[in-house]
Amino acid sequence: MNFRRNILIIFLATLLMALLTAARAESNARIIETQPAMSGTLGHGQSFYVRIEYSTDEPISLWARPFLNGKEVKQAMSNASSAYLGSGEALGWFELTGPGEVDEIRIKAGGGKPYRERVLASQPAQLRWTDASAASEPRAAWVDGLIAAEAARMHEDAQRRANEPTSTGTMALMSGFMLFMLALLVAGIGVPLWSVWKWRGGWKIAAAVPAVVIGFVVLRIIVDTARDPTSHNLWPFEIIQFGVVALVIIGILKVARRVMGVQA
Repeated sequence: MNFRRNILIIFLATLLMALLTAARAESNARIIETQPAMSGTLGHGQSFYVRIEYSTDEPISLWARPFLNGKEVKQAMSNASSAYLGSGEALGWFELTGPGEVDEIRIKAGGGKPYRERVLASQPAQLRWTDASAASEPRAAWVDGLIAAEAARMHEDAQRRANEPTSTGTMALMSGFMLFMLALLVAGIGVPLWSVWKWRGGWKIAAAVPAVVIGFVVLRIIVDTARDPTSHNLWPFEIIQFGVVALVIIGILKVARRVMGVQA
């Protein structure tokens, strides 16, 4: 009897916790204003702004998305979003990248644990985008205010993430990646140079090719970043790519020499 009673108590406690969690994690949103109006024609590159009132008990991101005949319009750009918590107003926007129509606007939210996306609000619309130039129209004060608020929120989020201590696992992963990149760089240059020193004739020239290529890549990265620090933001992957290519070429040459019975 005690065993059954304990099982029942655990089950009821788990159920109560789940219900409390579900009740606590509620999110609501509604569209309170738009620019331009919900019906009309927009020009090429013209954005449709949505003023969203929200209330949420968990951090969520909010997006305004266009729909047509019940399906999301894929040829459209939409706003980025920081995390919102509590209640307030948020800005959503979208614009079609080509001519098209929109008959519904939905406010989508993303967040929670586990992460999920859901629709919090929807509203019918009659919008059409054309290839014509967008008409000149000043933005409403609420649009500029929400743009500034979102920019400030994203800046604060970026600063908070930058100040967070790096975990041991992340540091180990980054260190391993950098060691791997360094090893590929050394091997990509060293192995071909060793082959150039050991081989003779045309084989020597063939082995020199990958060494020259990866050396040129490294030199170009150094020169370009000295002029523009943002020109090679993915330079580790460039080194990995050409390091692997250099080693593959030398490997193929080694196999060819063995098949042909070349000794020196």
